[in-house]
Amino acid sequence: MTCYDELVARGLIAQVTNEDEIRKMVNEGKATFYIGFDPTADSLHVGHFMALCLMKRLQMAGNKPIALIGGGTGYIGDPSGRTDMRSMMTPEIIQHNCDCFKKQMSKFIEFGEGKAQMVNNAEWLLKLNYIELLREVGACFSVNNMLRAECYKQRMEKGLSFLEFNYMIMQSYDFYYLFKEYGCNMQFGGDDQWSNMLGGTELIRKKLGRDAHAMTITLLLNSEGKKMGKTANGAVWLDAEKTSPYDFFQYWRNVDDADVIKCMKLLTFIPLEEIYEYEKLEGSELNSVKERLAFELTKMIHGESEAQKALDTARSLFNGKPDAASMPTTEISADAFNDGRIGILDVMLVAGLIPSKGEGRRLVQQGGVSVNDVKVSDPQQMFCESDFEGDGIVIKKGKKVFHKVVK
Repeated sequence: MTCYDELVARGLIAQVTNEDEIRKMVNEGKATFYIGFDPTADSLHVGHFMALCLMKRLQMAGNKPIALIGGGTGYIGDPSGRTDMRSMMTPEIIQHNCDCFKKQMSKFIEFGEGKAQMVNNAEWLLKLNYIELLREVGACFSVNNMLRAECYKQRMEKGLSFLEFNYMIMQSYDFYYLFKEYGCNMQFGGDDQWSNMLGGTELIRKKLGRDAHAMTITLLLNSEGKKMGKTANGAVWLDAEKTSPYDFFQYWRNVDDADVIKCMKLLTFIPLEEIYEYEKLEGSELNSVKERLAFELTKMIHGESEAQKALDTARSLFNGKPDAASMPTTEISADAFNDGRIGILDVMLVAGLIPSKGEGRRLVQQGGVSVNDVKVSDPQQMFCESDFEGDGIVIKKGKKVFHKVVK
């Protein structure tokens, strides 16, 4: 099976500009392609995972990836999929986030001479002269066509700022610049980026009289059509400091039965032949498939040792015999205590076990919280600093979630 055919079989491809040409370039390893990552946080998250996997697959087939960090477009903010305006970030925050992205990507994709490249669009976007840009690039865009783009339609009702309106032009200019300076002939991105990507291919055609190509990746949605990668406590991050390897493992271990095979096709490098065999399973038989999915993805991001540790911990917790040594642990600071005491709801918030005190109160009242094997019946129950010394306390939430809190 060719590289492109495998992308199709796995369900990775949503839209393409010229399928025959793209198939030929990808299969022959002649694509120099880019995917953009706007530095809106200090860590990549599950939403970026699809793009990273695609870059890895295409690199393995001999194609050359360019990871474009949006140090320049980050000053504007992408309106795609938004009903509100993104908060403005300072240059210092943008640079910090760019540095974090580079560190994480370097673990995942092979960079170096003749391999993947990483570039930051701040290098050219921040040097642009506004009048020159209007004359040279602005003349190539139709406002009527831009307003018909899906990414702008969603914002028109509440108001679209002129700042955000320029995002399509900036992203299109990125493709134009990379085509000229880096020989980049293809852009990949999420399916919600289609309008912006077509803007780039059209700009290259009008300015240079050359063909460039675009392909969108299927969005990672669950069976209910909602974006995956979120929990009650927020996004699932690739940074171990923000989402522990165990919590990352558990997120994938607990995906719905209807989503496990799709996730395995889209995100893992498990051969399709094996996945087709997994497709025949149903009910409780899918538990082993979910374990495999969680293990493979955790290994990819955090390494085999952390993946094995997460698997062992998950199994011990499921069997009701938690291993304290490998249990997810939170260290509570002295600042969290008031006169040497702290309430159970505050402890659970610090440990990331609940998104709010209201949710914690409901859990306690329903009998879903235990501390050191003793059921907590009072949402106001207090603990002393000394309770967290030594081995600390072990909180059990529901039937399967165990978490150790120490001082």
